[in-house]
Amino acid sequence: MESETSRAQGVARHRRRLNRSVRESLKDLSVQLSLLNHQVGSRLELRGTDLECFDLIDRHAPVTPSELARRSGLHPATLTGILDRLERGGWIARQRDVADRRGVLVQPVRGRAGDVLRLYTGMNAQVDEICADYGEDELELLVGFLRRTAEAGRIAAAGLADRRADPAGDGPGGRTETG
Repeated sequence: MESETSRAQGVARHRRRLNRSVRESLKDLSVQLSLLNHQVGSRLELRGTDLECFDLIDRHAPVTPSELARRSGLHPATLTGILDRLERGGWIARQRDVADRRGVLVQPVRGRAGDVLRLYTGMNAQVDEICADYGEDELELLVGFLRRTAEAGRIAAAGLADRRADPAGDGPGGRTETG
C-alpha cells in the first residue's frame, strides 16, 4: 500500500507537469498569434507594434496618447512615431479634446477596423469551431482563465516597465536585496 506521503508527492509532481504544460501551451499560443499578427500586419503594411496600438485604439477609443502609452507600455516618444505612421496611413484620426482644449484624443478611422477583422476571419471561424466542442460551464472557465492570464501578463509587463524606468532597482518594482 502506497504511503500518504508518496501519494501526495505523486499528486504534486502531476500538478507541476500540468502547470508546465499550461505554460508551454501559452507560449505556443503566443508564438502562433504573433506569427498570425505578423501576416495580418504585412497584408496591411503595418508594423506589429502599430497593429497592436491600432487594436488598443479601436477597443478603447477615444483615447489620449498618454492613456495609450500606459496601456501599451510604450515610451511616449515611441508612441508618437507609431501614431504618426497610423495617421499617415489613414488608420487613425487625432482630434482636440473638447473637455480639455490642450489635450488630444485618438480614434480609429471609420471602417478601418473592418479591414483588420476580415484578415482574422479564418482564425475566428476556427475558434468558433473549437468553442462548439465545449459546454457553457467549460467556456466560462476558459474565459476566466484567459482573462486572468491576460491580467497576469499586464502585471508582468508593468513590472518590467517599472524596472526599466528605475534600472538601479531602488524604487517600486525594482530589484530587492534577494532579487
